[in-house]
Amino acid sequence: MAKTLEKTRKQIAKKRNGTVAALHEKSRDSRRLHRAQVRDDRLERIAESRRKKDQPLLARVSFFQEFVREHGNKPVGLELVQSKINEFVHQYDEEYEEVKKARRPGRPPSSKEDLLKMKISALEKEQRDGFYIPDLTSEDNIQLLGRWEGSWSYLTNLSWVKISSKGNVKPSSFPPQGL
Repeated sequence: MAKTLEKTRKQIAKKRNGTVAALHEKSRDSRRLHRAQVRDDRLERIAESRRKKDQPLLARVSFFQEFVREHGNKPVGLELVQSKINEFVHQYDEEYEEVKKARRPGRPPSSKEDLLKMKISALEKEQRDGFYIPDLTSEDNIQLLGRWEGSWSYLTNLSWVKISSKGNVKPSSFPPQGL
């Protein structure tokens, strides 16, 4: 991904007639190589944390993309969208119950159980306050969602809404704030 190290190595090799291996450990060129390596590592860590942070939203969009494909890429009503949101929110319930049953009586909950409980409660809170999804009631947005191939940058083309459990639909923007 990051190419600072390769560029720096190429520049130093050109300056030294192709020999990068014969550097003194405290030389300027070796320090340049070290800085480039550290920078590449840092950029890779940042990119990996960003991908990890964006993964739940990408999974959410793919879930609703499959839902739209099941209905023939046609706009759907608010009641059907809310039932699908409810299904998405409660997708971890079975796994949580299994982990809870597997625990021996009197033992503290496992870290997996705690994580599942936090996920479920966060999704339920978001469902009450306003669930963040692409607008599934608009024909144009459905067509755009059908063409989505999994990239983060394409999601800016979609129009987004927040749908509360009471049925209030509020337009929103991408990327989400506070998710």
